[in-house]
Amino acid sequence: MEDSSEIDRGGTAEAGRPTLKTIAFMTGLGVTTVSRALKDAPDIGVETKKRVQLVARQVGYRPNRAGVRLRTGKTNVISLVLNTDEQLMGFISDIIYGVSAELANSPYHLILTPYSSRNDPMDPVRYVVETHSADGIIISQTEPNDARVRYMSEHGFPFATHGRTHMGVEHPWHDFDNHAFALEAVKTLAARGRRRLALLAPPPGYTYHQHTRDGFAGGLAETGASEASLGDTWIDQPVERIRERALSLLREGSRPDGLVCSSGTGAFALAAAIEDAGLVLGRDVDVVTKQSSKLVQMVRRDLIVVNEDFRLAGRELARAVIASIGGADARGLQTLALPGAVEGPARG
Repeated sequence: MEDSSEIDRGGTAEAGRPTLKTIAFMTGLGVTTVSRALKDAPDIGVETKKRVQLVARQVGYRPNRAGVRLRTGKTNVISLVLNTDEQLMGFISDIIYGVSAELANSPYHLILTPYSSRNDPMDPVRYVVETHSADGIIISQTEPNDARVRYMSEHGFPFATHGRTHMGVEHPWHDFDNHAFALEAVKTLAARGRRRLALLAPPPGYTYHQHTRDGFAGGLAETGASEASLGDTWIDQPVERIRERALSLLREGSRPDGLVCSSGTGAFALAAAIEDAGLVLGRDVDVVTKQSSKLVQMVRRDLIVVNEDFRLAGRELARAVIASIGGADARGLQTLALPGAVEGPARG
């Protein structure tokens, strides 16, 4: 049986839309040869594949997804499930960019499946799995014992997670080493003479909260610094609440002289609190923060920053989920990004 429903219908799937027959006419090749060249069939020569793929790009050819699904049972779709309340300095746009860039030269297309913090995060995952509206899923905001991971694993549905779990289930993931970030942040502050440190951490419940807390605690133990607690204040809270809590802490007699922050947005709130307390950022108090955009340090050059590349995360997650769809062992689809060099102003 031939490769495409377009072949069966003479290549006229939709009026005005380029088809396999269009590419065959322009290249002088048979429709079957064109179809197999687009699928990277091993019996088609390299030069023929290049010629066919070039023409396909030039005419804007897209496979008929309905025909592909009817023939193979696949949708050629990856679902990126994201919480649209996420406010981490371009996190959503950078993740989408990275995933899209990786999928560009593959047969897969990206769809965004949004949900809100007000809804059950299981709902979009359950919908995609039950309706088979995608071949694979990417999720973020991973929890140590994540119900979504267990559900997809039990249903044999390919997926990848931004972040790790601690539930004894091997699955594809990409993560940033938040333990190493927090540890190095504390050591950097200690090297600048800071002895009383506070941490603005990720929200409890997510796996990277504990990684960050453990790295921070390890840094305190290694350097002999002490902690000034921000209490139940997290990076996902409104910036005004972060500023108010930090301001209250900075007005105490045993105020911190160093702060570690897990997001650029939170760092802006901390910088505002420092100035509202009549202190000078970089002189009286130092802040080490993660940044996913150069905008953070461009706006506040007195912040000490460590880069986290969400575009890289998107690319790695796309690679992992495609390989998972292909049946690759999950243990080979787990990547950890190490923090880059600490960047910041010289000690004033």
